[in-house]
Amino acid sequence: MLLEFKMKNFKSFKEEMDFVMIPASIKDLEYSLIKKEINGKEIKALSSAAIYGPNSSGKTNVIGGMEVFRSIMLSGNILNKDGINTPNTAVNNLELIPNITSNKSETVDFYIKFTAQELMIEFKLSLELGEFLDPHYDRKVIEEELYINSNLIYQRNTELKVGKIETIKDYLIENFSPDTAEKIAKTNLDNKELFFNGMFKTLYSKKIYDTVYEWFRDKFRIIYHADKMHISPIISSNNKEKKYYIDTTLNDALKDFGLTSEKIAYPINNDKEQVEPLSIINLKEGTVVLPAEVFESFGTIRFLNIFPLILMAINNGATLAIDELDASIHPMAIMNIINIFHNDEINKKGAQLIFNTHNPIFLNNSLLRRDEIKFVDKEENGSIHYSLSDFKTNGEKGVRNTEDYMKNYFINKYGAIKNIDFSDIFNNMKGSNEL
Repeated sequence: MLLEFKMKNFKSFKEEMDFVMIPASIKDLEYSLIKKEINGKEIKALSSAAIYGPNSSGKTNVIGGMEVFRSIMLSGNILNKDGINTPNTAVNNLELIPNITSNKSETVDFYIKFTAQELMIEFKLSLELGEFLDPHYDRKVIEEELYINSNLIYQRNTELKVGKIETIKDYLIENFSPDTAEKIAKTNLDNKELFFNGMFKTLYSKKIYDTVYEWFRDKFRIIYHADKMHISPIISSNNKEKKYYIDTTLNDALKDFGLTSEKIAYPINNDKEQVEPLSIINLKEGTVVLPAEVFESFGTIRFLNIFPLILMAINNGATLAIDELDASIHPMAIMNIINIFHNDEINKKGAQLIFNTHNPIFLNNSLLRRDEIKFVDKEENGSIHYSLSDFKTNGEKGVRNTEDYMKNYFINKYGAIKNIDFSDIFNNMKGSNEL
């Protein structure tokens, strides 16, 4: 489960952004907390987080930063990448990462804290990527740190400092030799490669590498611009002789959500990696099959692409961060999804849901804790991030868990809202040609 994510000098975030999924010291909805024992200590985490803010404030950059960092951790280098299918172009072109006002002396920093297996893992990465839109800059890994259960395992900058390796003795490679490993590692540092994915994996602990890699790959799922996402089912070999694949669970959910046709099916075609959904319609004359996109509502199409991700997160105990989760989807459906993540009887593996939204209906003290309500606003120096729980309970700006969060948001008590008035633009129009 994700506990904390930080980044600095990333796109609109000039200063450090600290996204915390560790519960604040407040008395709010206790049932929405995830609890896990790590190294003899109980670790708690939030099961959901909703991010609010005006357009162009940086909400998408929070989730985009998570995806970029995830991509770097999986690839193990800071080179541009080809062929990764995501609308987040900064994943493939790292020159798009630095804040537009940054200069070459300012690093791009990432930090993450999470639990995987029975370990609490912290990883810090500091990169020198040059200025914004400089693809030819000689990029470098400036610093890299790994902590396991609060113990420093290694720190890499211009040199390598090995920490408390003895604390992970059960995870070390067979016939581990500390002197040999350190000697080889120190003479083979590559400033464009992560030490973790190369030398640490080979010379120290493949078990820990696999644990971290698999968490980023399977348990930290980022959906950037969910409105552009398309999900194709994995069709088992048992279905190859059939014409259509029908997911019963998905269709049951679609019927609750709102489905115009009888059911949704997918054509079984061995030649296509991506298959488009079909609407099955029963008429008096017989059964008709049409592309779902021309028959179903846009909201239904969005839901059938998002719901499998919700199922995956709940079944695997994954952290799911979705940009534009609720676009074209009724808020009652989103509320139910949030409550699924809060339900201990259903969310038994500790899945987490992070999403940004403009819909104020989720600003509800019976739905979300104050520390689950996040804000992003833009100031002169760039985007800033804070939680509703950061406000004290007393004073003019105080927030209690009995207050009307939505009302207070609209009277600008929390910030992260913008008054917009287009009337002057229309009043000042000189003629139809200008329109």
